Amino acid sequence: MPSQPAEIKAEDLPGGDGERYILAGEWRNHSISPVLKAFGDLEKSSGSGSLEIDVSGIDGIDTSGAWLIRRLLSAKAEQGRDAKLVGAEGTIEELVGALPEKTLAPPPNDQDKRSLFDRVFSPVGKTMTEFAGDFVAAMHILGSAVRGAQLKFGRGSGVSPASVVTHIDRMGVRAVPIILLMSFLIGAIIAQQGAFQLRYFGAEIFVVDLVGILQLREIGVLITAIMIAGRSGSAITAEIGSMKMREEIDALTVIGLNPVGVLVFPRLVALTIALPLLTIVANLSALYGAAVITLVYSGITFDTFLSRLKEAVDFSSVASGMIKAPFMALAIGIVAAVEGMKVGGSAESLGQHVTSSVVKSIFAVILIDAMFAIFYSAIDF
Repeated sequence: MPSQPAEIKAEDLPGGDGERYILAGEWRNHSISPVLKAFGDLEKSSGSGSLEIDVSGIDGIDTSGAWLIRRLLSAKAEQGRDAKLVGAEGTIEELVGALPEKTLAPPPNDQDKRSLFDRVFSPVGKTMTEFAGDFVAAMHILGSAVRGAQLKFGRGSGVSPASVVTHIDRMGVRAVPIILLMSFLIGAIIAQQGAFQLRYFGAEIFVVDLVGILQLREIGVLITAIMIAGRSGSAITAEIGSMKMREEIDALTVIGLNPVGVLVFPRLVALTIALPLLTIVANLSALYGAAVITLVYSGITFDTFLSRLKEAVDFSSVASGMIKAPFMALAIGIVAAVEGMKVGGSAESLGQHVTSSVVKSIFAVILIDAMFAIFYSAIDF
C-alpha cells in the first residue's frame, strides 16, 4: 500500500483559547514536500493562547520530519506561546526530544574587537612569516637538489642525463614556437611605436638603437623568463604536487632516493640550460620583427638596420641580458618546487599552489631583473 504524503491542518481548540495543529501521513524526507509551504505559514503565524501539535496521526517519521516539528515548537516558544506535543509516543517522541531547541549560534567575531594597529600590521607580519618560511624551504630544496644528485649524473645518484635532456626538450625546445611568435610581435611593436614618435624629430634611424639596447638588455630575457614561469613553472608545480598527492614522493624516500634530488635537480639543470638559449632565440626574433617594421614604416633596409645595430650594441648589451637568465631560471625552478612540495591532498590545494607558483615566480623574475639593473648601474656596465 503506498504511503500517504504528509498533511497538516489547523483548528481552534474547544472554547477558543488556543489552536491545534493536526499532523498526519508520512513525515519522511521523500514525502514532506507537499506541506512545506503550509508549514512555513503556520510557523510564521502569530496567535494567542496555547498550542497543541497533534502527532497521533503520523504513520512514519524520520529526522527530517522530526526537525520540522522541533522547529515549529521553538518558533512558537519564541512567540511566547505554550506549545506542546500531543499523541507523541515511541519514535516520534525520541526523535523530537533528541533534537536541540536551537541551532548553535555562530561563534563571536573577534575581528572587530582588535585594535587598528593589529588589524593593519597583523597581515603584514603573517606575510613576512610566510616569506621567511618560503625562503628557508627554497634553500633546503636547492641544497637537497645538489646533494641528492651527489654532484654527478648516473644510476647511483638517481639522476640520469636522459632525464635532463627530456626536461630540456619539454621546457626549451617545445617552447620555441611561442617564444618566436611573442618576441617577434614585441620587437615589432617597440619598433613601430619608436618610429612613430621619433618621426617628429627626423630621427627614425635611432629606433634601431632603441630596439637593440632595450631588447638585449631588458625585454628579451624578462619576457622569456615570465613566459617560462607561466608555462614550465606551473607544470613543475603541478607534476610535483600531483606526485605528492599520490604519495609517490614517499615511495621514493622508502626505496632510499632523495626525492628532491631526483625530481627537482633535473628540472633545475634543464631550466638553467633552456632559458639562456630561449633568450637568444627571443632576441633574434624580436630584432627580426623590428627590422621588418622599420622597413615598412621608415624605409630602413636590412643592411642599414644591421649596420646601425652594430654601432649601437656592444658586448655589455648582449652579456647583461644573458647573465640574468640562469639566475631567473633557478628562481623559477626553486619557487615551483617549493609550491609543489606544499600541495596538500586535495585538487583545490593543487590549483591554489599552481597559481601561487606562477605569481611568485613572475615576482621573483622581476625582482631579479631590478636588482641586476641597480647592480649594472653601480658598476657602469
